[in-house]
Amino acid sequence: MAENGTPALVAFRAENSAYSLNDARKAFAEQLQLSTNDQMLRSKTEVDQLGFAHERYEQYYKGIKVEHASYTLHAKQSAVVSMSGDFERISNLNVTPALTAQSALQAALRFVGAKKYMWQDAAEEAGLKQQDQNPSATYKPQGELVIVENQRAIGSEQLGQPVLAWKFNVYAQQPISRAFIYVDAHTGEVVLQDNIIKHVGATGTFATAYSGTQSSATETATGGYRLRELTRGLGIETYNCKKGNSYTAAVDFIDADNSWTEYNNANFDNAALDAHWGAQSTYDYFKNVLGRNSYNNAGAKIKSYVHFDDTPGGAGYENAYWNGSVMTYGDGATRFRPLTSLDVAAHEIGHAVCSSTANLTYSNESGALNEGFSDIWGAAVEYYKAPAKQTWLIGEDIDKVRPALRSMSNPNAESQPDTYGGTYWYTGTGDNGGVHTNSGVLNHWFYRLTVGGSGTNDKGTTFSVAAIGIDAAAKIAYRTESVYLTASSNYAAARTYSIQSAKDLYGAGSAQEIAVTNAWSAVGVGAAYNTTPPPAAVTYCASKGTSVAYEFIDYVKLGTLVRTSGADAGYYNGTALAAPSIGAGTSQTVSFSAGFTGTAYTEYWKIYIDYNKNGLFTDAGEQIVSGSSSSAATLTGTFTVPATAKSGATRMRLIVSDNTATPSCNSYSYGETEDYTVNITGGAALTGGSLAGTNSLTGGTPLGNEQAKILEVYPNPASNMLHLSLPGNAEAVSVNVLDARGAATMGARYEGNGQLNVAALAKGMYMLTVSDGQKVFHQRFIKE
Repeated sequence: MAENGTPALVAFRAENSAYSLNDARKAFAEQLQLSTNDQMLRSKTEVDQLGFAHERYEQYYKGIKVEHASYTLHAKQSAVVSMSGDFERISNLNVTPALTAQSALQAALRFVGAKKYMWQDAAEEAGLKQQDQNPSATYKPQGELVIVENQRAIGSEQLGQPVLAWKFNVYAQQPISRAFIYVDAHTGEVVLQDNIIKHVGATGTFATAYSGTQSSATETATGGYRLRELTRGLGIETYNCKKGNSYTAAVDFIDADNSWTEYNNANFDNAALDAHWGAQSTYDYFKNVLGRNSYNNAGAKIKSYVHFDDTPGGAGYENAYWNGSVMTYGDGATRFRPLTSLDVAAHEIGHAVCSSTANLTYSNESGALNEGFSDIWGAAVEYYKAPAKQTWLIGEDIDKVRPALRSMSNPNAESQPDTYGGTYWYTGTGDNGGVHTNSGVLNHWFYRLTVGGSGTNDKGTTFSVAAIGIDAAAKIAYRTESVYLTASSNYAAARTYSIQSAKDLYGAGSAQEIAVTNAWSAVGVGAAYNTTPPPAAVTYCASKGTSVAYEFIDYVKLGTLVRTSGADAGYYNGTALAAPSIGAGTSQTVSFSAGFTGTAYTEYWKIYIDYNKNGLFTDAGEQIVSGSSSSAATLTGTFTVPATAKSGATRMRLIVSDNTATPSCNSYSYGETEDYTVNITGGAALTGGSLAGTNSLTGGTPLGNEQAKILEVYPNPASNMLHLSLPGNAEAVSVNVLDARGAATMGARYEGNGQLNVAALAKGMYMLTVSDGQKVFHQRFIKE
């Protein structure tokens, strides 16, 4: 389950798939319990190397897109085997904005506070139009109305609540920043900043040792050769910003003889070779190892700009970033050397991969995952191209001050946590909620998964992890990020989805699944793998009444289970309630009743118990009650639990419907379904044979077609004493009298034994509400 109570992953048994891809609407309606205001619209379909088809759907509420909420159907041969994602339960949200997009944009710009924006630079605007081959292209933000969680109301009950917001892509030139800014469409407050340009720590980004001069594809040009090539996707290109901050003013690096040795100079022009070779190496890794064609899986061109500097007087730019379109590298200053090493390229292009897959929001835990996955790709690409280097240190050779920016093998060495919530775990609001600090947990998980090891973490939990190697670990991490994670995923979701990815790739119960689980335990996320295999989870079909406007279930009793209720929107999941015990071979009585909002109609009751725990209610003997009644009083049914019933917890399902043909699964028009857990004791482990049992309907009010039972009052009109007669001659527990306006009146007095003294009431019509402790009855009377 996700933190909001909706399912993060629903897996179906392969031998009995509940849905095909053509049943997407039905699958979402039944498994996510969609309201009439919810819509799921397909955004993309991909087929992976395992033959799985993944259809991703975006959530909309009243036609407005819900940011970071998406759900994916995972299918093989069109049969849905699982579905996963994040679904936001939204109700009563006003989707009419009080602010115009222009007013909201002004609020966003005040929040960013830049001196100059990209759309204010005519050359950059012209360059964008040329790059996109679109004369209408512009950096000026265009407002989009969305629904998003408020992530900035720290300390307020509004934190995490969905709001209607204007979304803007704001690209600032001085100082450099680019982020999605979300402005509350009613209050004008900024509720979320999701950075597109991801900075490394306070001053820089990730890097490892320089790789020296490498062979690298180039392209002929006037004067010799330039750093461009077209053999990888749509191409890889590297440009010289000449210590400026303009992409459009950047020029090619040219070498006369294609031997670039003279670029090792005081100006650090050899940084361009590292950037170019790094981009090619990263492309090769994703293509050759993970089967991904560039960061968007469609061969997108990778552009790199080196010698970028927007500092006053060209003091040296100590950063590298992916700006949502291109790679940007500074030359460094007091902290860093030029930031163009191999794992910097892999790390930053990894951000581009993330934006095209999980699109993890750049704040708090999702932001820490975003950074951590980029570190994983930095390590994986470096190991792929330069295995003799220090794979688990990030930025060790560009950092002039510290041994490294981060250590994946020992995050504590660089003030990062290696345990969720442990030493150095950051809980403040700086650095977008500690995205560069708390990423240490994912980094260390990947390290442990790769090399194994044992010990005790910060929570005092001992662990032992078997190594699976960096190739298998990276494939699991990639599937987790590209298939399962969604924008708002946290560490708990990463654990769930990486375990599922290991099952997909290597099989349930495989050494890889065990190692993934134990590696998460090592970093304090979840328990270690249980070597005692739990019983296979049973998935039950959905059943729900689409309307409870007239009838619903209002009372259920079986042994120690007793529940009185009103309408529950067509379905109530009571499986978490304490389960009553019923012994195999014993006779049991179940009690139940219907509630009516008005006239008591004839209703059809069906009650099931899944005796053999196979997820179905259609086996012989599993329907324990079947019949009809128009009574609002308590009904009972007796049944005998088969001696062959399987011991342990299983499901009981009650259905009341106005249609005799209503089955145990699927939705139906009028009525309600309720599910509960019952515990069978003394039963057998079923290996065959029948579930022969008996059921009969006795006691209480039989399930026939008797007349509806209502509250009777007489005489009506009444002058002094009104006599009340409840169904079954029950005694009234509470009696209330309302006047014609619906207001309570104190002029009447209930004297017991069905006697209501109305002598003090003024003449007129009144509404009487009477309860027998279980049901509530309504009746009008006239005081004369």
